[in-house]
Amino acid sequence: MSGFEVFFDLAGKEKRLAELELQSQEQDFWKDTESAPLILKEKTGIAALLKEFQKLYGSVEDASQIFDMAVAENDAESILEINRDLDSLSHKVASLEIRQTLSGEHDKGNAILTIHPGAGGTESQDWAEMLLRMYTRFAETEGFKSELIDIQPGEEAGIKSATLDIKGDYAYGYLKAESGVHRLVRISPYDASKRRHTSFASVFVFPELDENVNVEINEKDLKIDTYRASGAGGQHVNRTDSAVRITHIPSRIVVQCQSDRSQHKNKATAMKVLKARLYEFEKQKNREKAETLSADKKDIGWGSQIRSYVLHPYRMVKDIRTNLQTGNTDSVLDGDIMRFMEAFLTSRKDRDG
Repeated sequence: MSGFEVFFDLAGKEKRLAELELQSQEQDFWKDTESAPLILKEKTGIAALLKEFQKLYGSVEDASQIFDMAVAENDAESILEINRDLDSLSHKVASLEIRQTLSGEHDKGNAILTIHPGAGGTESQDWAEMLLRMYTRFAETEGFKSELIDIQPGEEAGIKSATLDIKGDYAYGYLKAESGVHRLVRISPYDASKRRHTSFASVFVFPELDENVNVEINEKDLKIDTYRASGAGGQHVNRTDSAVRITHIPSRIVVQCQSDRSQHKNKATAMKVLKARLYEFEKQKNREKAETLSADKKDIGWGSQIRSYVLHPYRMVKDIRTNLQTGNTDSVLDGDIMRFMEAFLTSRKDRDG
């Protein structure tokens, strides 16, 4: 058995897939309406992972054999080409290894991402909007589906807040690495004197919870307001009070949704976001950590940033946690951020042993 197969526990996964296959074929399988969908979900996930592994493993084996032939024939051009292919395959293997470590309760599921500007008015609000575009582009590039649940435009430019629902396999597992404060340094487009400004914005990522996760919410603890949607994303629904704002009074968590024409659908989506935030809020309290999970209560400023984006006097994006950096700032702001997530997840895996 190869090191590949040992690391991915290929035999264990094949055995588990066979067990799930037998369970799904039992005559009374669908009588248990709670466990049946979970079994099918696990079965589909393992089958997809095994298929991806076999395809990748086959590509590596083929490339290795062709490389050996090229070396034997002293074919320098083919060797260079195969080396490039092997580098690409090596990155894919590394990505698959990282996915193996995403074993948290909600890592395989969807994510809810919120963005809040720090102090600084228009400057920080514009930076928050740049981050919104970055994450939207990231979702498109990686094949995730993103939906803008809520957006609050700034008075002059940018946004006061935004909430994205990002759907796809391992969306939360990857995007949880983005939680924290993001710092921008640039020549301000809003400063007539063309001075350099530093702006901050906070990003927080929550798991979108399955229906089987029970979060008790007392209706008496909720303050529900409706209003007319406005600004980017809300132009098509601003004739009626279809947007919904829900305040959970005990925790002071506020969620909003204005993405749909239907007030009923907006309320359902807002409740989904509230459920996710309360779930994480309670988990954090149970871990007895000092800081709150509510993104709008964090100190969005110096000393708490996870990544710096410098556009002047030089161009560089650097992750403070891993020291990974690149000078291709345009690519990063256009959504090329998977490398930063993978570096963080790898460093955490190494740290946790």
